[in-house]
Amino acid sequence: MGRKGNNECFVFRRVFIERERGDLLVNYDAIVIGSGPNGLAAAITLAQNDLRVLVIEARGTPGGGMRTQELTLPGFRHDICSAIHPLAQASPFFRSLALTSNEVEWITPPVSLAHPLDDGTALAVTPSLEETAARLGRDAKRWRHLFAPIVERWPAFIDDLLAPLHLPRRPFLFGAYAPLLAAPATWLARACFRDERARALFAGMAAHSLLPLERAPTAGVGLLLTLLAQSVGWPVAKGGSQTIANALVRRLQRLGGDVVCGWEVTDFAELPPAQAYLFDTAPKGLLRIMGERLPARYRRRLERFRYNPGVFKIDWALERPIPWKAELCYRSATVHIGGTFEEIAASERAVWQGKHPERPFVLLAQQSLFDGTRAPAGKHAAWAYCHAPHGSEVDMSAAIERQVERFAPGFRDCILARATRCAAEMEAYNPNYVGGDINAGAQDLLQQFARPAPSLVPYRTPLRGIYLCSSSTPPGGGVHGMCGYYAAQTVLRDWKSFGHGKQATGR
Repeated sequence: MGRKGNNECFVFRRVFIERERGDLLVNYDAIVIGSGPNGLAAAITLAQNDLRVLVIEARGTPGGGMRTQELTLPGFRHDICSAIHPLAQASPFFRSLALTSNEVEWITPPVSLAHPLDDGTALAVTPSLEETAARLGRDAKRWRHLFAPIVERWPAFIDDLLAPLHLPRRPFLFGAYAPLLAAPATWLARACFRDERARALFAGMAAHSLLPLERAPTAGVGLLLTLLAQSVGWPVAKGGSQTIANALVRRLQRLGGDVVCGWEVTDFAELPPAQAYLFDTAPKGLLRIMGERLPARYRRRLERFRYNPGVFKIDWALERPIPWKAELCYRSATVHIGGTFEEIAASERAVWQGKHPERPFVLLAQQSLFDGTRAPAGKHAAWAYCHAPHGSEVDMSAAIERQVERFAPGFRDCILARATRCAAEMEAYNPNYVGGDINAGAQDLLQQFARPAPSLVPYRTPLRGIYLCSSSTPPGGGVHGMCGYYAAQTVLRDWKSFGHGKQATGR
């Protein structure tokens, strides 16, 4: 069965399903609902261990946040959500796959991210710790002191960060950084850096958390992303993020797994029999599909799960590159737009207060500077988003474009077309983005590990054979696949107890 998408013929293994009778010509050991990075990671991990796996996707193509479409004009290819992929380069799951350049071709710009300032200059983090520090003046030594130990040992440090609660592989190194990881970004920036320039640079990294910078553990998010920027870099996938999803599906198919798209699961009763069901959904989605089959106490915990504010996203088809004042911005696919630490902190604080800031912190991606497949010859494509109150329907286009124009005068004259999605529309497109929350739940200290509910094994539900494998479980949001990987490992550990003819108890 062939489906046309993203200018290529993507072939899915034929799966025959008789929905009225629930009969399948193939018996599956495990069924995964949702084909985001975690759903596909879970499916691949199970298939690698000889389980027969089916992935069910509601939309016409797989990928979740890893999708690429022509949103503005023909020939302009825009990433729907995820666009920059340091976690995909660094995560243990993706490293174990060893995807070849024929599967995904990674493009790593010379500058991981640029942060323009009002004086016409820009800050930068590069894959070189020394080069990054050299631009920070009197904070250069402090920057090296903070990051050198973890940059030198980044694989082990990343492995410990992208995991549920456990004994760290390098307990002394991890223990030394634990207080910093658990701190607010405001505290770390003031304690570690003397100048406003270094503080502003760190604020942009920490603001990816979607939390106010005065709250813990925003410093940990900033440390993680800065570490990645100085080790693996911040790469883009040639052709768009959809190529990552396509590569994962093909790997699953080679292992004997199946994928069926265009099937929106609305009730557990419509699913075929299996020993295990893994939900790559937000808790809201699990509640919708499972309903009162879940024990009342667990349902109440899922209903109390806290989500972040949403995002407002805008895609542009451009006549020419964005005319940045700072030359350094042309060397990166990622630009943080927000000025000073205080301005970024005020923007993020306002969003949590239900306000729409006039000068929002903007995350901008300009992949076409490095990937010629994203736009017609001589043209360019870019996207940006800012944070907005949960479920907001307000159009933030003008505020975002004013912020870009502030550091790139003449930007509006480059725009050929635009496409927008407010926070409410983000959820309508992908129900996992509850209220527009692309991180599938707030990752403050309480919900960093106790997500979606306090549990020694957060991937299990109280029902035998029913699991949650989405970003609403540890280690949280991002294209790394580790939530799905750890959920699949939980299934494999449980396999002996329910895997010999015993079906899941959700029926």
